[in-house]
Amino acid sequence: MRMAGPNPGGTGDTWRPAPAPLHCYSTSFFTQSRIRRILTLAGYPPRLGLPQAGGLVGVWGHSPTAARGQAVAARRGATLVRVEDAFLRSLFPGRSGSPPLGLVIDHGGMHYAPDSRSDLLQILANHPLDDAALLGRARHAMARLQAAHLSKYSATLIDGPDLPPPGYVLVIDQTRGDAAITMGGASAQSFADMLAAARANHPHHPIIIKTHPETAQGHRAGYFSQKDTDARTTLLATQLSPWALLEGAVAVYTVSSQMGFEAIVAGHRPHVFGAPFYAGWGLSTDHTPLPNRQRRLTAAQLFTAAMLLYPLWYDPYTDQLCQLEQVIDTLEAQTRCWREDRHGWACQGISLWKRRHMRAFFGQHGRLYFAKTAEKAARAAAATGARHMVWASHASGAACQNPALTRVEDGFLRSNGLGAQLVAPLSLACDGLGIHYNPAQPSLLEQLIAQRAKLRPDQALRAEALLHAVLQAGVSKYNIGQPPPALPRPSPGQPLILVPGQVENDASVLQGAPADLRTNRALLARVRAENPKATLLYKPHPDVEAGLRPGHVANAEGWADMVLAHTDSAALLPHVDAVWTLTSLLGFEALLRGRQVVTLGAPFYTGWGLTRHLGIDLPRRRARPGLLGLVHAALIDYPRYHDPITNQPCPPEIALARLAAGVGGRPMGWGLPAWAQAALKRR
Repeated sequence: MRMAGPNPGGTGDTWRPAPAPLHCYSTSFFTQSRIRRILTLAGYPPRLGLPQAGGLVGVWGHSPTAARGQAVAARRGATLVRVEDAFLRSLFPGRSGSPPLGLVIDHGGMHYAPDSRSDLLQILANHPLDDAALLGRARHAMARLQAAHLSKYSATLIDGPDLPPPGYVLVIDQTRGDAAITMGGASAQSFADMLAAARANHPHHPIIIKTHPETAQGHRAGYFSQKDTDARTTLLATQLSPWALLEGAVAVYTVSSQMGFEAIVAGHRPHVFGAPFYAGWGLSTDHTPLPNRQRRLTAAQLFTAAMLLYPLWYDPYTDQLCQLEQVIDTLEAQTRCWREDRHGWACQGISLWKRRHMRAFFGQHGRLYFAKTAEKAARAAAATGARHMVWASHASGAACQNPALTRVEDGFLRSNGLGAQLVAPLSLACDGLGIHYNPAQPSLLEQLIAQRAKLRPDQALRAEALLHAVLQAGVSKYNIGQPPPALPRPSPGQPLILVPGQVENDASVLQGAPADLRTNRALLARVRAENPKATLLYKPHPDVEAGLRPGHVANAEGWADMVLAHTDSAALLPHVDAVWTLTSLLGFEALLRGRQVVTLGAPFYTGWGLTRHLGIDLPRRRARPGLLGLVHAALIDYPRYHDPITNQPCPPEIALARLAAGVGGRPMGWGLPAWAQAALKRR
């Protein structure tokens, strides 16, 4: 599912020279563990000492320390290898402490030095770039980067009051003296010429000068300042998403910024006043002659070279080299965490035992404040600027009317063990509209499912791969229970129907089931009445079996042909013909496995044309997503996932792999006195 290897970019990697130990004379190669690890995995372990003739010397781009390595390589007859960050790097700039998710290891020079024999420039000039699979991956990745607003540094805002109205000319600043400028023959005069050209070419449009992230954070000076503004020229220091800015721009001007590359991906033809790798291929208006670049490329070919063939990518969850797609997965999870949590959260209705993992999920970029009442949480939110969060089952009364309230609940791939037994979740779902189990009001999940009635090709492929992995791993919400016993073999015309029991005071039952069907006894009686000739299997809810929640049915055999105690639901589903349920998540899990599902209540997965729905009318659910659309909405879009091994936000694929490996079953209430654990379970 997550591919790894020394050259995982795809086909056509034969251009990359064989790796060897890299002799380095800059401390960053040894003190920055992520850089050292990626190089080692790629076959370039950093070494001290002097190389043999024909060996490799590593330097960081054209940094001030590179001269040491250049001198050693010249004296020893060694090959100089330049290392730099890849074009999709991290959440924050390296100077803020974020480790990279990818590196470029260039044996020929550096991509921003137009007179070098950089590996990237050689790929762009000579590689066929005609592999259909690679080009397809490139188009999919281009769409994902734009949709998720991911860039080299992805801690950016998608919208807000600082986002200018569409119709402006975007002029991109860079950090003063950067090697991408000086090595490309540009200077401060290039930036002055660029701004003058933008003003002259677009006399009736506003000019937005975008400040570089490192300048905005005070790390390095840029070329523009307030003295360059005028009545129609504005300096924009807020770190808005490059994709959001590109969407509203009528023209883009750059010297050699990576945003020029992103502008091409977004469909612009940028004006370029330097000599970056993306200029000269027929995709930009070039103000610097580049006579050696005569080839004409498409945006997908340019992207294939720069993002699939050139870099080496790293997966922090598996500690392996990986493909670009896994880096996008990683940054999507990390960026969502930052965008949603950066102001902190004022939380109510959070049990004591849950607070540790709530901090792990939501407290990495802002503080969490825990309050006992909605009023106290609202006051904390107002005083600190934090967002107001409530555990969904505690959102009652006036709290439900607060439009700024975010409800939180367990996700659908939760843990290896029960929440009622204080086992921490690997997924939580945040909903700013309602909550998925309450059909009386709209929910974010409901909106997401409707939006996924039409999937982009990359979304369909990802949902299909995730669905396949779920089925292969046999994973369910709690992942507990024994293999199913020998099941009855009904005669033809007698379907084998599974009826999952539920917790009778669960919010999904109280809010999503008819008043006369809120007990497991009533459910069994209804299913038997509707299916007099069927063979019924009754599976009690794990929380009920553990004696932690209400829902026990005495003499269930009066309706069911077999009661399946302590049985693994994922292992059971392939053996049944249908599932009849009120609102159980087992119905969703049955849909994933191709079983017929009949709903008597109103769970999130019904009403979309994928189930036989016998419950209340659901007028908002008129969209008709396929199963992959439902999977994408419910397992990729809606929940957030947390990796218990790295203690970082993670994509669903990693959470699934952890669950399949048996990780994530440790009770968070460990260490509490027995009386305290018992009290927490009752809450």
